[in-house]
Amino acid sequence: MAPEYAMEGLFSIKPDVFSFGVLLLEIISGRKNNGFHLREHGESLLTFAWKLWSEGRGLELTDPSIKESCDGVQVLKCIHISLLCVQEDPADRPTMSLVVHMLGGDTIPLTQPSQPAFSVGRDVKTLDPIGLIHKASTTNEVSLSDVSPR
Repeated sequence: MAPEYAMEGLFSIKPDVFSFGVLLLEIISGRKNNGFHLREHGESLLTFAWKLWSEGRGLELTDPSIKESCDGVQVLKCIHISLLCVQEDPADRPTMSLVVHMLGGDTIPLTQPSQPAFSVGRDVKTLDPIGLIHKASTTNEVSLSDVSPR
């Protein structure tokens, strides 16, 4: 969900662009944004994709089941476009028609994206977003889940 819609309820055509960027990252990585995190760093899929791409290691995001059969240049182009789509400021995101042109051709120069929205990560040791399940770990690395009904 686009940050301007999630935080302020603002709706325009740009939240669809944001969602498309997330979907494109999910297709490339083979992982869902919902529930994705790296426990040691508290990273989301957007944060992880940005980190790899900005370090020049974008191909590491590629789903291993398609890695051998895809064109690396095209994968990096798709990651680049998806990062443009998930910019925090809606004005910095391309329109969907421009996204279609960027995906379909090589004549449109791609601008450099900035760090995507919600890329600060999250603390995975706190309550889940709904606040229903609390996960705590003890010194012996055993986890305990308390489920509370609504």
